[in-house]
Amino acid sequence: MTPKPGQKILILDFGAQYNQLIARRVREARVYSEVVPYTIKPDELKKEQPKGLILSGGPSSVRLKDSPFPDPGIFELGIPILGICYGMQLMGRMLGGTVNAARKKEFGKTELAVDREEPLFKGLNPNLICWMSHGDKIAKVPPGFASYAHTFHTKIASMGDPVRKLYGVQFHPEVFHTPWGIDLIKNFLYDICECKPSWTPENFVDLAVKDIRHKIRNRKVICGLSGGVDSSVTAALIHKAVGKQLTCIYVDHGFMRRGESEQVRQTFESHFKMNLVCVDASARFFKRMAGVTDPERKRKIIGEEFIRVFEEEASKLGKIDFLAQGTLYPDVIESESHTGATSVKIKSHHNVGGLPEKMRLMLVEPLRYIFKDEVRNVARQLELPPHIVYRQPFPGPGLAIRIIGEVTPKRVKLLQEADAIILEEIFKAGLSRDVWQYFGVLPLIRSVGVMGDERTYEYPIVIRAVTSEDAMTCDWARLPYQVLEKISNRIVNEVHGVNRCVFDITSKPPGTIEWE
Repeated sequence: MTPKPGQKILILDFGAQYNQLIARRVREARVYSEVVPYTIKPDELKKEQPKGLILSGGPSSVRLKDSPFPDPGIFELGIPILGICYGMQLMGRMLGGTVNAARKKEFGKTELAVDREEPLFKGLNPNLICWMSHGDKIAKVPPGFASYAHTFHTKIASMGDPVRKLYGVQFHPEVFHTPWGIDLIKNFLYDICECKPSWTPENFVDLAVKDIRHKIRNRKVICGLSGGVDSSVTAALIHKAVGKQLTCIYVDHGFMRRGESEQVRQTFESHFKMNLVCVDASARFFKRMAGVTDPERKRKIIGEEFIRVFEEEASKLGKIDFLAQGTLYPDVIESESHTGATSVKIKSHHNVGGLPEKMRLMLVEPLRYIFKDEVRNVARQLELPPHIVYRQPFPGPGLAIRIIGEVTPKRVKLLQEADAIILEEIFKAGLSRDVWQYFGVLPLIRSVGVMGDERTYEYPIVIRAVTSEDAMTCDWARLPYQVLEKISNRIVNEVHGVNRCVFDITSKPPGTIEWE
């Protein structure tokens, strides 16, 4: 199910690490975009009726035979095209230009001089900083093209044919390190493709609700509710569309943060008046986790048990036709191979992995083509409470993978109390919107301490706080010393069984955000 607007930009995927980022930048300009395989045929493009195409970058060289090349017919459709890095080199090679290996490869921040302003560089400073990452270069532009910009080592850093509306840039306008890149993208979208900035949360909600009603009609749907923003927005959209035909099932496995289960019940049962089944399955989950220390076994056990509980509860509801999932666009992109294969994997574990096939339910995935930041915008449009809109990412297995070792009720309670203090103090300090994720970790090691003139031998709590845009990479958050001091003092004094706090200052890579 894909609520699509009347105009869109398609991004042909040549294996670039920045594909999702290109799509996000186009969406930020309020124009709908999708990533599609580079193998898409001209006839398929005609059916899609895009306002423009973007050829992504990629790790290959157009000088090699086995590198990915699109159907040359895409250049004959009269659709505006922007080639980025490898995409520009493809355009140059396929349309009669010359591409050579660069004598001096360019990687990183580079000074760019604009030679021709209209229309791609309209309104921009002629002397700019951009982000380069290439080993080949355009040595000669194709017939009809002109050079638009250059750098010290690259004579043709941008080119264009305004008659056919074909343009290329050797640098990456989509990345943060090209700070004016969004302006160039907007010039392509608004002036060259003649797109309107109409992709808004309000329009998305209207399209999604109509699409859901058309698909579900008078049949029943269930949704696995976790309390996170993705499943919450999914539930709110479907409830807005079909009301009481939706039943949400919330499975409390016992590894949630303090007070979270009560919060879910209050929000969806009392505030939104949804059909909500809340299942306290903590006893059976703790029983399954006894003696388990390996993190992958933890994840597998929790995922399998979640499915069993969900199936048991769903079977009590009579005939159900649809299963709703909070699958996001990054999940779709990462599970599709845009270099040929197009099969989509169903998102696993907390979004009821494996359940659709076993229960033979049709899927409803209203968020399937939007990003996390767009989901939060839609949540605000649906008037979900702030604690859901801004809820930080939380793993499906919950605190079970933030306890490094065997999971027991006592250890979960200890971590819940410490974690709640971390959340409270970062919120009080006004830092909750600046930090991507912040939480406590309980490693099952003991150290000596002194409390009240007595020797202690108790656990430490690791404070983990990171900044990020997309969780693909992150840096440790520079929390003020005063905040760390307050957190440490409170945890050691208020949480029985803890005598030490440490602060994790590892970035990703080489570390990960979670410890397991």
